[in-house]
Amino acid sequence: MRYSIRDIEKLTQIKAHTLRIWEQRYGFLVPYRTDTNIRYYDDEQLKLLLNIASILKNGSKISHVARMSPDDIAVEVRRLTESTGELDVFCELKIDALLMSMIDLDELHFEKIIADCNMRMGFEQSMARVIIPFLKKVGILWSVGDINVAQEHFISNLIRRKLLVAIDMLPLVRDPQQDRYLLYLPDGELHEIGLLFAKYVIKSRKKNTIYLGQSVPFQDLRLMVEKYEPHYLITYFTSGMSANVLQNYLNRLGDTPLAERRVLVAGPLMGNPRLVFPPNVRYLREITDLIQLVASGGVL
Repeated sequence: MRYSIRDIEKLTQIKAHTLRIWEQRYGFLVPYRTDTNIRYYDDEQLKLLLNIASILKNGSKISHVARMSPDDIAVEVRRLTESTGELDVFCELKIDALLMSMIDLDELHFEKIIADCNMRMGFEQSMARVIIPFLKKVGILWSVGDINVAQEHFISNLIRRKLLVAIDMLPLVRDPQQDRYLLYLPDGELHEIGLLFAKYVIKSRKKNTIYLGQSVPFQDLRLMVEKYEPHYLITYFTSGMSANVLQNYLNRLGDTPLAERRVLVAGPLMGNPRLVFPPNVRYLREITDLIQLVASGGVL
């Protein structure tokens, strides 16, 4: 893969201006050049910069790191990952590690990262503090064509598998005294990880869930709402809708009979500030919003 200097900036949080200074001052990590003299970087350079960013976040100076070999840098990152007591730093290191496992299509590395996270924080917090922020970063890059589709599919399928196993390990809930949550994705929407994690959050708190999954036509959704009368609907909007189409869809969620239900919407497309939400529709900006809502019985 080729990465522009802007791609590198997004992935590593190292400013493009800083990268240019490092190139001139320390003479390391010299980028490739196109025929028109535009900088670009390859996978190995991206991984090296991710490692460098991890070390710098822990207080080292670039002048010190510049004297280290790539192998020494990798060893130092492993040491930091195993020894850091600061949870935020630990999570940042694991997000960078997930990016490297995605670039290399390295399932074994992925499994070790998840095992480390689960041991430190448990599954739910690993998802909320590492996996979801990682996927947000990947989603932005994928949506503008800055990462390979195969890489995105590789890592998404591994995460999806983990979620399915975690959900299956929870006991079934059939309690008429508890709220019912109906989870679905709109017609044409296939990105299921956020919805699966929502199911895990709800089921782990012993609430009733009805999971319809991907690409549910609106008419079928209305029939399910009329039949099962859920207290809440939850859906995600990740790609494939223009702003006008999305606004029309939100308006339909505010019509009868859905107007009588609380609808919780999430996903990258919901961040458009021009969207107008009907009274019964609420935008969940973060997964922690859903966790708090379910734990509080719908009160925030």
